[in-house]
Amino acid sequence: MAGYADFHSHLIPGVDDGSQTLAEAVHSLERMLDAGITRVITTPHLSASIATTHDFAAYLGLFDRRWNMLRDVVRDRHPDLDFRRGFEVRLDAAFPDTQDERLRLGGTRFVLVEWHGFRAHGETPEMLERIAAGGLTPVVAHPERYYGIDERLDVVRAWKSAGAFLQGNYGSLAGQNGPRARDLLIRLLREGLLDYLCSDFHGRPDYTLYFPPGADRLRRLGGAAQLELLGKVNPGRPFDDRPPFPVPPLVVDEQESDRFASGSPG
Repeated sequence: MAGYADFHSHLIPGVDDGSQTLAEAVHSLERMLDAGITRVITTPHLSASIATTHDFAAYLGLFDRRWNMLRDVVRDRHPDLDFRRGFEVRLDAAFPDTQDERLRLGGTRFVLVEWHGFRAHGETPEMLERIAAGGLTPVVAHPERYYGIDERLDVVRAWKSAGAFLQGNYGSLAGQNGPRARDLLIRLLREGLLDYLCSDFHGRPDYTLYFPPGADRLRRLGGAAQLELLGKVNPGRPFDDRPPFPVPPLVVDEQESDRFASGSPG
């Protein structure tokens, strides 16, 4: 596998629950490169509520220092790699009213967001609308992991109507987040609602990189064409500040789906 792009990972050392040291970060990035990911935006956690505190600037300064340290090593070891940063902004408050490019994916108009408490509450579409009204393009991280999504996927459709795109996790396809997240992600694929797949790799030596098994699972389900768009083409487009292409609904190989649901090898 080669030519994949990824804009959701946790590699900046010592700032969240991802890589804790510079060595871990570099090792984890190189695991991603060895697996076939060739463009990377890494996205540590940031709570929106901290933007209203007096030490927000100092807090971002910590990220700057750790990022600069990692970037310099990566430039030396992999001078041709397109390696950038952004944030995964947890919306425990409104998205920060700031033009600070550091909050965006690689300095573009795209912003990666997640819901506080892993719950898709009723105000989420309005929060996305406000972000879009400010000239930014929200991308909702791992929609399959949230509680509060109804059978008809109404809230997910409302996110799309509000101007958001959806980024699923390879790990959910590979079983990392349990059967509920797996089944919901497949449902999103069947409905043609998903725009991207990314690793969400929390780069530590003992953590599994779920990109290879997740990508393989999608192929086995009959989604080779969807994988090309979700894993290569569309995740590369934010690097150029461009929206994703539509992804056709997945027509699942039912025999493989039955094996998958039962836990049988194949």
